Amino acid sequence: MKIAEIFRTLQGEGKNQGKPCLFIRLGGCNLRCRWCDTKYAQEGGIEMSNDAILEQVWRTNPPYVCITGGEPFLQADDLEPLLASLHKRGTMVDIETNGTFEFTRFQRYASICMDVKCPSSGEKSDLALLDKIRPQDSVKFVVDDEADCRYAQEVMNTHHINGEIFFSPVYGTDYKPITGFILINNLPVRFQIQLHKILRVK
Repeated sequence: MKIAEIFRTLQGEGKNQGKPCLFIRLGGCNLRCRWCDTKYAQEGGIEMSNDAILEQVWRTNPPYVCITGGEPFLQADDLEPLLASLHKRGTMVDIETNGTFEFTRFQRYASICMDVKCPSSGEKSDLALLDKIRPQDSVKFVVDDEADCRYAQEVMNTHHINGEIFFSPVYGTDYKPITGFILINNLPVRFQIQLHKILRVK
């Protein structure tokens, strides 16, 4: 499996924001979002076996692991044995995905966080996958402006989403119009800024 990096920090976003977390960042992505903040993970990565990855994981024996990228499901067949090992150990696992790959086979091992791509990203997610989101999963809209907010609102109006929904502003953008849009439209979302950017940690 191609690994961009493995590191321990605080989870910066999502439903487990603030929790100590071991990140396993996979290399390779099928999208090129305009505001991507992990461009170094879009290609390449170091080839590591499942055993080598687990050896690093067990050194810290983390209660919580986040699988991210890049796009993890580009390496779906190699990822499943790793997830099975973590699940067997009782490790809580989140998987962050860009919403372009079917993920239901992995939901028995992990909570899914689907990042729905808004217009400012220049990319699109498969909105049909929103029907697969469970209450223990979540959906994130990374929003840069009011147009992104309107798009997200339209998606929420046309798709029943069972999991918690987050509005996460692109780092450095003006938060006020986004928070105003949420309040004026009474959206059932949680506004969330990226904690790791504020703390200046990974």
